[in-house]
Amino acid sequence: MSTKAEHYDVIRKPIITEKATMASEANAVVFEVSIDANKPMIKEAVESLFGVKVKAVNTSITKGKSKRFRGQLGKRKDVKKAYVTLEAGNTIDVSTGL
Repeated sequence: MSTKAEHYDVIRKPIITEKATMASEANAVVFEVSIDANKPMIKEAVESLFGVKVKAVNTSITKGKSKRFRGQLGKRKDVKKAYVTLEAGNTIDVSTGL
């Protein structure tokens, strides 16, 4: 993976929730990533896109809920989240655009 377009395919968007804000106090940032991305791919993408050093990457997959859409039974998509811990002195401001 060397091009920026491929890195943008790995990292979809930052997740800004109350839990993600708590994680940012511990020098971590939370991203929604593609479901087939692995930890080395996520680390390489974050380091190249944001120019920071990554200490660790933890991932979790949230299974999609079964919901009714206009009376029809449907299923939300599964979402993979990456908790990216940064080295000391590195920061990413997710409130501004790329």
